[in-house]
Amino acid sequence: MIRLLGNRLLQAGFVALTVGALTFVLMRLLPGDMAYRIAAGRYGYDMVSAEAAASVRAELGLDQSGWFAFGRWIWDILTLDLGRSLVSGERVVDELAHQLGASVTLALCAVALSLVIGPPLGMLAGRKAGSVLDRLLLVAAVTVRALPPFVIGLLLILVFALSLGLLPAAGHSDAIHLVLPSVTLALGLAAVSSRVARDATAEVVAAPFYAFARLKGLPERELFPRHGLRNVSVPVVTYLGVQLVMLIEGVVVVETLFAWPGIGHALVHAIVQRDLPMVQGTALCMGLMFVVLNAVVDIVNAQLDPRARSAA
Repeated sequence: MIRLLGNRLLQAGFVALTVGALTFVLMRLLPGDMAYRIAAGRYGYDMVSAEAAASVRAELGLDQSGWFAFGRWIWDILTLDLGRSLVSGERVVDELAHQLGASVTLALCAVALSLVIGPPLGMLAGRKAGSVLDRLLLVAAVTVRALPPFVIGLLLILVFALSLGLLPAAGHSDAIHLVLPSVTLALGLAAVSSRVARDATAEVVAAPFYAFARLKGLPERELFPRHGLRNVSVPVVTYLGVQLVMLIEGVVVVETLFAWPGIGHALVHAIVQRDLPMVQGTALCMGLMFVVLNAVVDIVNAQLDPRARSAA
């Protein structure tokens, strides 16, 4: 376990350096006047002028060497300081603390909902492998997985918000606003986890130990929970780490689509406004989220699979 956490800590350091370098270079390569964009973010596009852009450029030292600016950011990271937003002037850490809570809430709801939908359907299909139900669930999973998150979100908005009027299309004031964005993310995750659970279930049901348990006279209502469920959960939890990539990517799109005030939504606005410290801070936060979530998946998998504990 100590070695696992040590490896994840090294991975977190590598992610921080890589994310910082890439975001810095990509932001510098974007077309347009960085000072003008920052001034527009501060005062609005209707109020910005060449004088305002020049004032922002002088205030923030945007004419400084890129190497100097990047070195200063690395030093800030080493001292656990992400700097201040170039637009609002607030500390990046303070803004991320609020936004991260909204993103984590959305992500946890999406993962929980996907685990409620995907694996049970997959286990049902796996126990009836080759049946009509299995084929129908395969078609449904492939269709949902092929759709980008923003398409799924738009379809849900059209049906449940505009046509039926059951749910709000966007916002974040009440818990009901969490339904559509979490379902949008959950459907994509459930489509994959259902197929993983289906294949694992079909393999377990066809295994000799499962047939032997049936021959001993164990009732069907006890057979799968006792001899199949734990074996199926290992690949589902393992593949959950791969799914987290799609979750982190989908958060950016879904939060923007539903006006959810998380780090994905903040990242889009920061890129438009050329707010480099906010871009680096939000990208770093998302990268470290991926590392932490993968560490949690490894720990849970080690508890489920005795072979993983003995190997460690």
